[in-house]
Amino acid sequence: MAAQRKPSVILDVLCSLKLAIVCLSLLMVLVVACTLAQVSLGTNGAVSMFMRSFLVWWKPEGWRTSLPIFPGGALVGMVLAVNLIAAQIRRLAFTLNKAGLWLVHAGLILLVAAEFVSAALQVDSRMPIEEGQTRDFVEWTNNYELSITDPSDANVDDIYSIPDSLLRAGASIPLDGTPIAVRVHAWYRNAEMRRRNPNDPPAMATQGIGTEIDVREAPPVTSEDSRDNPTAVVEFLAGSKSYGTWLASAGLGAPQSFIHEGHTYQIALRPRREYLPYSLTLKKFSHDVYAGTDIPKNFSSLVHLVDKGRGEERDVLIFMNQPLRYAGRTFYQASFGKNDTLSILQVVKNPGWTLPYISCALVTLGLLIHFTLSLQRGQRSRQRLTQEAAKATT
Repeated sequence: MAAQRKPSVILDVLCSLKLAIVCLSLLMVLVVACTLAQVSLGTNGAVSMFMRSFLVWWKPEGWRTSLPIFPGGALVGMVLAVNLIAAQIRRLAFTLNKAGLWLVHAGLILLVAAEFVSAALQVDSRMPIEEGQTRDFVEWTNNYELSITDPSDANVDDIYSIPDSLLRAGASIPLDGTPIAVRVHAWYRNAEMRRRNPNDPPAMATQGIGTEIDVREAPPVTSEDSRDNPTAVVEFLAGSKSYGTWLASAGLGAPQSFIHEGHTYQIALRPRREYLPYSLTLKKFSHDVYAGTDIPKNFSSLVHLVDKGRGEERDVLIFMNQPLRYAGRTFYQASFGKNDTLSILQVVKNPGWTLPYISCALVTLGLLIHFTLSLQRGQRSRQRLTQEAAKATT
C-alpha cells in the first residue's frame, strides 16, 4: 500500500478561510485607526503610517526608539493576496462550474495589487493657475527644490534645481554647466520666521532679506489646510570666491539674486516642478453658491489645452466630479482663491488607476456567472426530482 502524502501545514494555513477573515478584520481596524489619526497626522501622514507600511510604529514619550505595535496595511494586504492565490490554486478546480469563483478571486487579488501599484507609483501634484495665465508645469505636493534661474538669455531661462533630498547641512552641490557651487549651511523641513529684534543672535544669512529675519525650526504641520515652510541657508561659491550666505524659504516672496561674470542668478525655494509637454490656460473660473448662503454649489475651470506635439488644441471644462484625463494625468478641481480668480487643480499621475475598475468588473462578472450557473444547476436538479417523482407515481 502506498503511503498517504501528508498535507503541508504551511499550505493549509495559507489557504485557510480563518486567515482571510483575520486579514479582513485587521484591515477594518487599520481603516478605523487611520481615519481617527487624520486629525493629528493629516491624510498623507495617517495613510503612510497605517495603510502603506508593513508595521505600525509607536514611540512612547521620552523614548528614543519606536516600537512595532500592529501589522501595517502593506503586510496585511500582502498576506491576504497570498491567501487568495493559494486558496484559488488548491481548492478551486479549473472547470466551467468554478469559472465564476475564479473570476471573483482574480478580481480580489487584482484589487490588492492595485493598492501596491498606487503606493509605489502614484504621484500627487497640483497646478495653481490664475485667469488668463498659462501653465506648462505641475508642482509636487510634498517635495521642494532650490531653484537658481539665469534669465540672461532673452529667449529662454536657464533653470538649475536642487531637490530637497540633497539639501542637507554640510553638503556641497555643483550646478552642472556653471562655475557655481552651492554649500548648504542649514536645512529645515519646516521653520518659523519673524523680523529680527536687536537682542536676537546674529542672523545666519549675510546677504539678501535673510539678514533681517530670525529663523527657528518648527515641527512639521499635520493639518490639511496648512503647509510646511521649508527653509535653507545656503552659500554660493565660484572657485575661491564666495557670494555670501542666503536665506531661501518657501515663505519668502521677496526676489533675491546675485551677479557672477555678467550672469544674474535668481534664488528661490519652491515646490518641486515637473514640466509638461503641453500647457493649460485658464480662460474662466466659476464659483457658484446656493442662494442666500456662502455654501459652494459648484466650482469649475474652463481651460484651453494646447499640445503641439500631438497637434491637439481644445477647450475643456473641469468641475467637481468631472476631471480632465490627459496623457496619463488626471486634473481635478480642488480649490480656489484670490477672489475667485485663482483655480487650484489637483493633478494625479497613477499608472494603475484603471486596476480597481477592472477588479470590480471581474468580481461583478464572476458573481453573475457563479449565480447563473448555480441557478441552472438548481433548475436541473428540480426537473430531475420532478421527473423521478412522476415516474414513481406511474
